[in-house]
This record gives sequence, C-alpha cells and structure tokens, in this order.
Amino acid sequence: MNFDFSDEQKQMRDEARKFLSEQCPPKAVRTVLDGKAAYDKDLWKGLAEMGFLGVAIPEQFGGAGAGHLELCVIAEEMGRALAPVPFSSTVYLAAEALMLAGSDAQKQKWLPKIAAGEAIGTLALFEGKGSPSPKAIKLAASSGALNGTKKPVPDGAIADFAVVAARTGSTGRDADISLFLVDLKGGGVDVKELTNIDLTRGQAEITFTNAKAEPLGATGEGWGIITQVLDRAAVLLAFEQVGGADRALEMGRDYALDRIAFGRPIGSFQAVKHILADMYVSATLARSNCYYGAWALSTNAAELPEAAAAARISATQAFQHCAKNNIQVHGGMGFTWEFDCHMYYRRANATALGLGSLSYWEDALIDRMRKKNAA
Repeated sequence: MNFDFSDEQKQMRDEARKFLSEQCPPKAVRTVLDGKAAYDKDLWKGLAEMGFLGVAIPEQFGGAGAGHLELCVIAEEMGRALAPVPFSSTVYLAAEALMLAGSDAQKQKWLPKIAAGEAIGTLALFEGKGSPSPKAIKLAASSGALNGTKKPVPDGAIADFAVVAARTGSTGRDADISLFLVDLKGGGVDVKELTNIDLTRGQAEITFTNAKAEPLGATGEGWGIITQVLDRAAVLLAFEQVGGADRALEMGRDYALDRIAFGRPIGSFQAVKHILADMYVSATLARSNCYYGAWALSTNAAELPEAAAAARISATQAFQHCAKNNIQVHGGMGFTWEFDCHMYYRRANATALGLGSLSYWEDALIDRMRKKNAA
C-alpha cells in the first residue's frame, strides 16, 4: 500500500500546528495540570471556531464534512501540543457513536453542538478494572432507566452527555448489550471526579440511579457499535500519540544539541545518540502503522480492525518509549517540575489505558488476524 496525505490535508496540519503553538503553549497546559481549570475553555472555543471540532461531522449536522483523514492530521497536532481539552472523548468517542448509530433527531440535537463547541460528550463503557468486554458490563437498563456505576469515564466530570453501554439481556452474549444517550445534567446522575496521572485528561465515576435514558441504535446491537467506535478511536488516538512521541523526540534532540558536557554537546556521545536513534525508529514505525490505519478508516476497509489494533499498539509503545527516554536524555533536569518532560510522560501513560490496555489490543490483533486467516 502506498498512502500519504494530500497537500490540502498537510496544509490543514500546518494550520493546526500554528494555531495550537499560539493558543496552547506549555503554560496553558500547566494551568490545567495545576488544577486551576478543568480544561482550557478558550482553546475549546477556538477549536470550534477553526472548524476542528466538526471536521469529520457531516455538513447537514453542522460540521465541515471533510472526513477522517483531516481529523487524523488534527489529532496528531492535538497530541503534539498536549491540548488540555476533552477532544478525544467528545470527537473520537461520543461523536463517532452518534454518527454510527444515532437517529436523525439525535444527530440534529447533539452533533451541531459538538461542532460549535457547545457540548462535551463521552463514552461510559468501563466499570472498573479490566478490558472492554460485554461480560464486564453490569450496569442495567430497564423501562428507559439506567442503574449502576461506570468508571473511569473520560472527561465525565465536565461532559454534558454520555453514550452509555448497558445490559438489556441475560443470555451472556454480545446481544445483551445496548447503547443509551444520557443527559448528564439530568436527574439520577451522580458524578465523582477521579484522580489521574494526567490531570489534563480528567476521569470520573458516574453512578446512575433510575436515570432517564434514550436508546441509541437498536436494542442488542450495542456491542457491535462499541467495537466500531473503539476501532475508529484507536486510529485517531494513535495519531495523537504519534504527535506526542514526535514532540518528545524533538525535545530530547534539542536538549542534546544544546547541553554541553566535557566541552561538547552531549548529543555527540554515542550513548545519547543510540537513545535518540531508538526513539526515532519507534516513532517512525508507529507513524507507518498509523498511516495504514488512516487509510483503512477513511475507506472503511475490511482491514480496519487489524489496522486499528496495529496503530494502537505501535503508537502506545512509541509514545511511552519516547516520553520516558526524553527524560533520560535530559538527565536530572528531566525529572523536575519546571521542565516539560513529565507532561509528555503523564500523557503517554494516560493514553496507554484510555481505550483498553496495550495487552488488550495485542490480544485483539492476534484474534483478528487468526479469524481473517481462517476465513
């Protein structure tokens, strides 16, 4: 496969990078990290005005109608800048679920608000430790009401609505799971903010007590929809991770060129060269897998499940590897609060668990390839 982004898409990437470098400097990230704000509201508004929040949302629902390739290049720059906004939870998860399974009325209600930056959404899937699985879902739906607890819910403390996975049957099969739309500002919803290694990516525990819920998609088709949403989100989040990995690599390289020891830059020492070379290889391998995922996502190819898993695995490994070794290249200074290295390390570890652990995606890739070869 020979794939690359078009000149127009690369230009969009450049515009996103310029915008984020001006509107999202490290100081803005630290404001949220220090707990002075839940997220950067001015940046969120600016992203809406630039059309970035609705770039993949169809025009009839208030978006730009550009597509997933454009969203991929924006995601990369969001990861590079460590943007402290609920972009992934709203755009990769909630919006994708709505576009896949929502009725026209549901899309008309929420998608224009997402594109305009007027609504924050999320996906309430997990119920504690463990990998995404139908059997792990205990929260029950009955007579249009939900009862149970979800945690961790990404950006759940600031979200306006959630797509909630709930159990509607007791056969032990995937068909027991259905999806529901819940207004998190309504009755029967109790939200508790959780601590997280990356405070710029909030998490919450949400308890539903006879909370009013609106079906999203057909009853019993919830798990199939979730699988598609997770695959799409895996590709998009992988681009965020590659953006973060590239920036961590650049930080390490720049410091190695500027830091003088024994009369010369530390980048001239073989040990440091090897660290930076390994970081480059890791990031480049991840980018290759992300491009494969972008192609599969944009064409809705049959290879999307495998491509999404491969992108997710390689990007997770690359971001963690580059963020960790960026600290090592900086030496003792890399561990200090004043340097920005720890912010990328925090984000690398937070995103590594956001859609299920690395081992979950490794198992998923093996399982999907076995099924493909057996077919």
